[in-house]
Amino acid sequence: MSLTAVLARIDDQLPTATERLMGLLRIPSISTDPAYSDACQDAADWLVADLQSLGVKAQKRLTPGHPMVVGHIDGPSDGTGPHLLFYGHYDVQPVDPLDLWHTDPFDPQVQDSDHGKVIRARGASDDKGQLMTFVEACRAYKDVTGALPCKITFFFEGEEESGSPSLIPFLRENADELSADIALICDTSMVAPGVPSIASQLRGMLKDEFTIEGPRIDLHSGHYGGPGLNPLREISRLITSFHDDTGRVAVEGFYEGVHEVPDDLLRQWESCGFDEHDYLTSVGYTQPHGEQAYSTLVQQWARPTLEINGLWGGYQGAGSKTVIPSKAHCKLTCRLVGDMDPDALRLKIRKHVEDRLSPDVKITWDQNLEGSPAAVMNINRPEFEKARAALSDEWAREAVFTGMGGSIPIAGYFKEILGLDAMLIGFAQEDDAIHSPNEKYNLSSFHKGIRSWARVLDALAG
Repeated sequence: MSLTAVLARIDDQLPTATERLMGLLRIPSISTDPAYSDACQDAADWLVADLQSLGVKAQKRLTPGHPMVVGHIDGPSDGTGPHLLFYGHYDVQPVDPLDLWHTDPFDPQVQDSDHGKVIRARGASDDKGQLMTFVEACRAYKDVTGALPCKITFFFEGEEESGSPSLIPFLRENADELSADIALICDTSMVAPGVPSIASQLRGMLKDEFTIEGPRIDLHSGHYGGPGLNPLREISRLITSFHDDTGRVAVEGFYEGVHEVPDDLLRQWESCGFDEHDYLTSVGYTQPHGEQAYSTLVQQWARPTLEINGLWGGYQGAGSKTVIPSKAHCKLTCRLVGDMDPDALRLKIRKHVEDRLSPDVKITWDQNLEGSPAAVMNINRPEFEKARAALSDEWAREAVFTGMGGSIPIAGYFKEILGLDAMLIGFAQEDDAIHSPNEKYNLSSFHKGIRSWARVLDALAG
């Protein structure tokens, strides 16, 4: 009976909840730009005040960068449910290019679209709208029953979109305070419209960069063309060696720690509603171009990659300049799966390149090392099945465990530092244009997201 009343309260209060979200969306909390430092402080203050209005003991916690927001609230005195740690982030991406926005990115609007009403603003989907689905579910639950169904710790970050430089030190320094039974994260999307999704694995990330140097200076291509080594040709030869003709990465030892998808999970993925044709044609492809032995979905969720993200050198201006450039540069990233070790893989990639260098070539590697392993969730925990059943009830469609092609390092950090498994449930859509102009969040995603979290909280507390 209580859950029915909570869901009715959510429906009744949707306009008010939407207006609250608008208030948070109006704050230009761009974490990567120092010009918006005060706005990040304002967003943290806004969240502290909002949590305190629910009876949460919330504080803004300063870091060397943007502040964290931490809040605690107990469940009912006779409650037996788990202690939950909920994570979201209040910072947003820059809005450039501004001229491609149809409205002011920090003047949120509810607009009609071909797929219903949407909330249009920077951060509407990533991650303020998602974060507030959980907060609003808690608000409705508290309004109806007088208490939350279980003990909850709220943890909101302000640097997720700028590399989270303060996150790991903060987690280590406050590990005891942030301890819980399981972590909940709302920063993901649904695999297809109307298909509730729980991410069961996330790919990790490895970044690297190198510079190839040949002659001491740029050379006249008439004087040295032929006998002179061209760094652009050299770097092209090197990057071509990264893959074979089947799309498989040709770096020795690259696939160490990679596991095949279990048959039962693979069957679930095959029936999850993913539309390969739409996925490919929406960005101008006619076919997949990865490892030929694997489906598009498996390539995206469960296979590692090595991608060239930037390649440059030589003359870049108008017209031509007949030179052999002295240097060429390459940026690359790898998406990691399973038990792949980013530090070990970096050494393998560097050895692959260095073993193939021509005479008279010098190579310099970037020293700003970044890498995080993949995160695989323990879906055998009973909380996962409870949440899956709750989501299925709300969406009238069986919820699915999915993979994710992207990386959310916080899930791995929770496991590594706090010893917490994480459950990732999100309501974003693939067309939300996160990080891009005209970002939106479907009003139905916000509404049903709130209802979904109310059901999940109720199920977990049972």
